Amino acid sequence: MYKLRNKGIALILMVVFLFVAAGCGKGGQMSRNGEEDVIKLGFLGAKTGSVANYGIPAEKGMKLAIEELNAKGGILGKKVEGIYEDNKGDSAEIASIATKYITRDKVVAMVGDPCTGLTKVAADIAQKNGVVLFSPGATGPGVVEIGDYVFRNTLLDVFAVPAVVDWMMNEKGWKNFAVITSLNNGYSTALTPVFKDAINKKGGKIVLEDSINDGETDFTAQVTKLKKSGADVLVFTGYYTEAALIMNEVKKQNFDICLVGGDGLYGQDLAKLGKDAVEEKVIFYCGFSSDQPSPETEAFLKKYREKYKEEPDMFSAQYYDAVMILAKAMEDAKSTDPKVFKNELAKLKDYPGVSGRTTFLPSREPVKSPVCLITIKDGKFKLLDKIEVNV
Repeated sequence: MYKLRNKGIALILMVVFLFVAAGCGKGGQMSRNGEEDVIKLGFLGAKTGSVANYGIPAEKGMKLAIEELNAKGGILGKKVEGIYEDNKGDSAEIASIATKYITRDKVVAMVGDPCTGLTKVAADIAQKNGVVLFSPGATGPGVVEIGDYVFRNTLLDVFAVPAVVDWMMNEKGWKNFAVITSLNNGYSTALTPVFKDAINKKGGKIVLEDSINDGETDFTAQVTKLKKSGADVLVFTGYYTEAALIMNEVKKQNFDICLVGGDGLYGQDLAKLGKDAVEEKVIFYCGFSSDQPSPETEAFLKKYREKYKEEPDMFSAQYYDAVMILAKAMEDAKSTDPKVFKNELAKLKDYPGVSGRTTFLPSREPVKSPVCLITIKDGKFKLLDKIEVNV
């Protein structure tokens, strides 16, 4: 009986030992101390819902970058794994996903979100937990100020808008501006003051200020006022769905005016919903165009087209760049520990990405150049002009 008891205890101890050993064997996946067997990156973006036009191509760009890294041996000789949850464009969802990525999946960095408000939610969680958050889409204010683990590589409105307003006034001769804001859209309410400030400083005149809400579909009243305002151009600071519907109403009222906005208009549904009403009538700025590509962009276009049988957009390009920039920082730091490689990340200068050249200021804010002005022709996004950014 004594021997049997001892044998039973020995067997239990052996099982426990094997279990612990197995856990230790995967310990790299459960820590962020630079000894990972697998380096995990968490995707932040919507694959369903109202902003899925941003998240779907973004995921593809991130996957392509990780695939390329692993084909070349990974990062510091370790395999890279992407984890891809759908935050549905919802603040509660992204908070839950960011927490899961950090506490359960043990990611060293999160890549996303395309939207400023959602990025801020995840960035706060990342900062408090010492994990890098790298947004390839958030353009509004108050992002990197959250803390030294927070970065972004997108074209910032504060740098892009003055260049775009200058182009509108000097290249197009538009002096009188109408401005429409979507009041329940944080991106729009943050972008409008940037446009107004640039217009005023450059001597333009705002002849009409009006508002809508995301989700509305009838813009008869707004376009009627716009038609009577004497505006040379409409600045709309919201997203692609409402922009398409506004231009449909413009066409219905037999009114000839262009709509100009930010990269929130960069969604395939703009052309699908607006059809000929948006053809060469909508112009938006962003940091990427497949036209007139650099050597880096040309290589990316070839790989993306071969893999997905479609054209990449700004979000797929910027997510691709974000992953590659993170990999560079880890390689330069010789560490996958966020508290170590974030310092190398902050030193980025003139990185030749597929979405343009990126330099981080001491504030960790990115300066990207050039600004690409995009319009729609034959149902596809086409480069209209490029503007250099001087800061």
